Amino acid sequence: MLRFDVPQVWSNVIRWEAFITFVVCIVALLGFPWVMLLLVVQSFIRGFIGHHRCPAHLLWKKLFETQGWAGKKENAGAKMFANKLLFIASSAAVLLFVYGSGLWIVPCIVLVVFSSMEWALSFCVACWAYGYWYQHFPPKAG
Repeated sequence: MLRFDVPQVWSNVIRWEAFITFVVCIVALLGFPWVMLLLVVQSFIRGFIGHHRCPAHLLWKKLFETQGWAGKKENAGAKMFANKLLFIASSAAVLLFVYGSGLWIVPCIVLVVFSSMEWALSFCVACWAYGYWYQHFPPKAG
């Protein structure tokens, strides 16, 4: 469902969070896969509870607003959907690692690619899919 009931988020704060996701995934791929737990926790909070309940988001928001780097406001619903997908992918990576599978790097690499597209190009693949879905399959009024 489109989320207009949650406050909008600053674009550059979201891009910074994507950069942090990128860095965490690179660190994981360099031999420290347990850092992916950070993404599991943060994406759960931002995706299921809301950006404005995440301590890290609140910290970055305050810093960026103070410095005048916040950017423009964006719909938080699409970003919450993106964080739900981040939660699924990072959880999968952690679980695969815990069970001894080398496949944990696959979701990690996917996150490197998608998060770099967000922070470098401001193109959110999950947000695009979210918008595409609701454009072609609008919710039924009822």
